[in-house]
Amino acid sequence: MGKIIGAGQKLYQNAKKIIPGGTQLLSKRPEMFLPKFWPAYYQKAAGCEVWDLDGKKYIDMSYMGIGACVLGYTDPDVNQAVKEAIDKGVATTLNCPEEVKLAEILLQLHPWAQQIRFAKTGGEAMAIAVRIARAYTSRDKVLFCGYHGWHDWYLSANLADSEALDGHLLPGLEPKGVPRGLKGTTMPFEYNDLQTFLKLFKEHEKELAAVIMEPVRNHLPHRGFLEAIRERTEKSGIVLIMDEISSGFRMITGGAHLKFGIKPDIAVFAKALGNGFPIAAIIGKREVMQAAQTSFISSTMWTEKVGFVSALAMIKKFRQKNVANYICKMAIKVQKGWKNTAKKTSLEIEVSGVPPYGHFEFKYNEPLVLKTLFTQEMLKRGFLASNVYYGSYAHKDIHLQKYLKACGEVFAFIKKAVEGGHPKKYLKGPVAQTGFQRLT
Repeated sequence: MGKIIGAGQKLYQNAKKIIPGGTQLLSKRPEMFLPKFWPAYYQKAAGCEVWDLDGKKYIDMSYMGIGACVLGYTDPDVNQAVKEAIDKGVATTLNCPEEVKLAEILLQLHPWAQQIRFAKTGGEAMAIAVRIARAYTSRDKVLFCGYHGWHDWYLSANLADSEALDGHLLPGLEPKGVPRGLKGTTMPFEYNDLQTFLKLFKEHEKELAAVIMEPVRNHLPHRGFLEAIRERTEKSGIVLIMDEISSGFRMITGGAHLKFGIKPDIAVFAKALGNGFPIAAIIGKREVMQAAQTSFISSTMWTEKVGFVSALAMIKKFRQKNVANYICKMAIKVQKGWKNTAKKTSLEIEVSGVPPYGHFEFKYNEPLVLKTLFTQEMLKRGFLASNVYYGSYAHKDIHLQKYLKACGEVFAFIKKAVEGGHPKKYLKGPVAQTGFQRLT
């Protein structure tokens, strides 16, 4: 590390001059991990291993493609299906039959739903779901909790309160470019905060088109929380939308809402659905989904074949290998490993997250400095790591053993740095960013 700047960082410095924001995805900005030293770009990947532009290999024990590669990178079964599809042609004047086959399988997995539309990305799929809900109810307002993408309907929450979205994963999001006329159409509430939900629901019930939420993220739902929301939305004819973009095909085959016994009106999938290939699905009850017929929702690339065949192959393997059970077990091992390693090194951390996720926070002043230091030191040891873990079928016990051994070394190093009183002096570059910040 030191003064040596890798090929990835050199390329990124140029990218920032010609690509606003540097990358297409905020969560992949090097500044979010290790400013000036994160490898930034890859030349190849396989399983849970990634090679940077300098040919150095890392084990990815962080986001695994920002949650997209639940089976691992370049999964042979998914890739084979995609290669065969490419050889036969992926875009013609006619539709591909795999579209219908995927629809049938997803609806079989979710018996409460009868119809489905497809897209390519999570953000646009959520925009479609909101459009359908508004078309169905002829109402405009939306209550939501959690992060749901970049579209106008979501960012409009910050028109009324510039900090409305700060508690929903990405603080600092400014509604620049969002029409002022959308002010007051979206309002947030916190997960498991039933009291706030009920208050907002009572105030806006007659104008609500939808309630949007993830079924689970960092915490399990409190008893009766999801049930109360389902009961009230159903009684008032308000569309309940479950955002399964991150939670889908992890805890269970299909949507996590199945695990909690909740039947929404619409559920939205992306990320893991194609194991890295672009595919998204909006599934729902027939009477609600039929509203898509009354609104113009259409795009050429939603019919492209690769997404459908990748999803079919992913679901087949996910079911055959009982991947949900596997990655949840791996996440539990990681969480226990963090706790045990921290205890051995007398480092104070707080571990949380619902398997197959996990994350930890340093319980000291300047936790962001320590998080950056952790990433820096783990990178030296050959790991792409942050304070977050996303389970993947590609993670094997040997990877976890190496990872937790490295965590032990780095935790001990951080403990000494904290005791010394100036941990920031050990950083080779700036402190990592959080949330949205404009790059220069």
